[in-house]
Amino acid sequence: VQLQASGGGLVQPGGSLRLSCLASGSRFRINHMGWYRQAPGKQRELVARIFSGLSTVYADSVKGRFTISSDNAKNTVYLQMNSLKPEDTAVYYCYASMPADGTHWGQGTLVTVSS
Repeated sequence: VQLQASGGGLVQPGGSLRLSCLASGSRFRINHMGWYRQAPGKQRELVARIFSGLSTVYADSVKGRFTISSDNAKNTVYLQMNSLKPEDTAVYYCYASMPADGTHWGQGTLVTVSS
């Protein structure tokens, strides 16, 4: 299974970015996909996840600003990030969790929020 993340970059505070992650090569059903992030000197933390039934979970720090969505037919998950803050600066990692095949991770995409 390969996960390819894209969409990171440099944005000013208050701006928006949209991350995408495509999971390819899986023969098994994906139970949930989502995003973690890791800022310099900090532990990796959950940002958001979406289940195959489309229920979602968000970190408190991003509720109301970030929206996770998915296209199950395309095994793709998206993270729309609005009202970005400097503290959102981190490497964002997508993942896909499959009961029959464990959890797989993408390579990470850097999001920098700075003026």
